[in-house]
Amino acid sequence: MSPPLAAERTRTDATADPPAPARDRPRREAPLSWLLLLPSVVVFALFIFWPLARTFYLSTHGNDIFGAPSTYVGLDHYTEMLSGEFGEVLATTALFTLVSVLPAIVGALVVVLLLEARLRGVRVLRTAFALPFAFSVATASVVFAVIYNPAIGIANGLLGAVGIDRVDWLTDPSIALPAVGLATVWMNLGYNVLVLSAGVAAIPPEVVEAARLDGATGWRLATGITIPLLSPQLFFLVVVSTIHALQSFGQIHILTKGGPDDATTTLVYSIYERAFAFGSSDFGGASAQAVVLLAIMLICTAVQFGILERRVHYR
Repeated sequence: MSPPLAAERTRTDATADPPAPARDRPRREAPLSWLLLLPSVVVFALFIFWPLARTFYLSTHGNDIFGAPSTYVGLDHYTEMLSGEFGEVLATTALFTLVSVLPAIVGALVVVLLLEARLRGVRVLRTAFALPFAFSVATASVVFAVIYNPAIGIANGLLGAVGIDRVDWLTDPSIALPAVGLATVWMNLGYNVLVLSAGVAAIPPEVVEAARLDGATGWRLATGITIPLLSPQLFFLVVVSTIHALQSFGQIHILTKGGPDDATTTLVYSIYERAFAFGSSDFGGASAQAVVLLAIMLICTAVQFGILERRVHYR
């Protein structure tokens, strides 16, 4: 067979239709694929899609004294929020998010940069800083309740040792929110340290060594090499920590119960008060607030992806 004829035969074989079993394989495997996805679909439907649809439904309906939906009220619950003290709740939520997210991320970054210095016992220090991640929200909140105790708490004990008057950490409206925020920062610090430590470990050693050979050390090395290469982890922590702060409930409930004078009543805690606290069963109003909370989280996430992700350096 001549070479041109052999080449033509090769091209013809390559463009020929695949065998019948190969064409039918995806069609035969489709039922198996759906069968494998069925457990996940059921879980999502029962615990995400159905509650979400139910929330939208309840937000447009009134309810009786037992919480069962009664009459259709349209957007009345949403207009009621605008005419009430909902603005103060949103401001408290925004302030709590600010004082609990940024310090936790910046503090974890400083800790990780210090731990990357060639210090003795650095592994012990890394474990100590990551330890808060092992505490549950309830446990950590009880610990801080003891720390903030006005009579026997260590916080006032340290202030008294340096001649500063006692502080009412959880009963002063001007201090309660920062105090709860500080407890939240301590709870999140361990997780942030672990994430950033993993990011530092993934930085190629040759990049750091090349920077050191060029004379970059200390702050210059951190700002020019380490922090830019940690931008994916920092972006991840900003998004996740913001969502977590907007959903925070346990530490507020244990430490202040939304007080004093509603100084720590965030949006999540306001939802709890309207739906469950003090025998309340205003599920319609609480559902409307939950829809607003969902919208706020979606908007915050979209803005963060639209603005911050542009500065992320993916290796």
